[in-house]
Amino acid sequence: MSAGGHHAVVTTPPTPGGGGGPGGPKERYFDRIDPNDPEYLRERNMSPDLRQDFNMMEQKKRVTQILQSPAFKDELEGLIEEQKKKGNNPTGLLALRQIADFFMSSSVAGFSTSPLSLGMVTPINDMYGVESTTLVKGEKQTRCKLASLYRLVDLFSWAHFASSYITVRVSKEQDHILIIPRGLSFAEASASNLVKLNIIGDVIDQGSTNLRVDPSGFSPHAAIYSIRPDARCCVHVHTPATAAVSSMKCGILPISQEALILGDIAYYNYQGSLDDQEERLALQKALGPSAKVLVLRNHGVVALGETIEEAFHYIYNAQYACEIQVNAVSCAGSVDNLIVLDAEKYKSRTHAVADAGSVNMGSPHKWKVGELEFESLMRMLDNLGYRTGYAYRHPIVREKPRHKSDVEIPATVTAFMLEEEEGAARLPFKFLQQRQAREKTRWLNSPNSYMKVNVAAGGLTLYINTPGPWSVLIYREG
Repeated sequence: MSAGGHHAVVTTPPTPGGGGGPGGPKERYFDRIDPNDPEYLRERNMSPDLRQDFNMMEQKKRVTQILQSPAFKDELEGLIEEQKKKGNNPTGLLALRQIADFFMSSSVAGFSTSPLSLGMVTPINDMYGVESTTLVKGEKQTRCKLASLYRLVDLFSWAHFASSYITVRVSKEQDHILIIPRGLSFAEASASNLVKLNIIGDVIDQGSTNLRVDPSGFSPHAAIYSIRPDARCCVHVHTPATAAVSSMKCGILPISQEALILGDIAYYNYQGSLDDQEERLALQKALGPSAKVLVLRNHGVVALGETIEEAFHYIYNAQYACEIQVNAVSCAGSVDNLIVLDAEKYKSRTHAVADAGSVNMGSPHKWKVGELEFESLMRMLDNLGYRTGYAYRHPIVREKPRHKSDVEIPATVTAFMLEEEEGAARLPFKFLQQRQAREKTRWLNSPNSYMKVNVAAGGLTLYINTPGPWSVLIYREG
């Protein structure tokens, strides 16, 4: 029943006991509905989509009332005060962050989030307040980028629970490396929970969790960073496609544009860990000084990059090339039936495709490989409410052109212009009128320049003003 005493339409069946009393007849569901009730007729004729929208509006109204109630506010303030008394408790901080995310708007920049991520997206840039003293210059931005890359790998369904990691070298001088701790999924990666290690695996900064780092997953990255000073980011995935191609004797074949973009590809017979020094040296020797893609036999693929964006560029194309090759082998039935391209012949074209991101694109900064695509993906995450903290270099919103005022360009001649309706057909005589108006304006604004013409008969001298307003001065000698 509503507050005004109006009997609402009952849409739920009666209780098993009935409403007619112990000895009375059992009341049926349809006996409680008046077919002539206007409310019943309105709801019956309402479309299902519209009825669902009304239900959602009622639910949102109810949630709003709960959030605005004084009791809920008092309970929330009590929870915050209790967490302040307990100190820096990671569990309590996580609960407060979840409450903050609940209050976060479900729509960012006009893009609505999915029902699963409504109020449940853990922000990537969660380093609030005073930063830690162990952070070096640019480390916060690097942490946000690396956590965003973990989220992208999870969204692309490339994540794997065992020994699949992404690392970045945050300081070349001290060889400090960031990695996600063991026990967190890629969907939980954030800037604060990344662990900072040195090249030998000692923890420099634990982050916001008490979880440890997997030594077997970190060892290939440490071996690569120690031999390749140009590499700043390593992405290791072993998806079904990359694992399948890594088990083929032929490796990644140049049968697609994505495979040609990868350039020189290195191969190594990976045994599961690099605890032995000889295995580390063998991996470093197989990698070489310039390869950006390393195939670990029967395991997966590792992509390197001078930046996080470049590493993602190579791992994306490697994954795509492996998917194409697996599908091609499945359709052709054998690797021998595939058409293999000449990599040297198409090298110039593929380098042009790989360096396509380095064009100016209307920005004063020069783009490096993969930066333009990575920025578009960061914009996608921000639109979904991930709050990446990414510093954009190329805004997508074009500034409106500023019209010049009359003060900047003063009018020299005021002319009457015919008004014509917007969108109307422009007839030929209107073109003629406009042309005459332009000629008149040019004629009036031209400077006075007289041309002397001597007339033999009568001893006259004419001074003709040209090309300005036609005026003739007649001068007779004597």
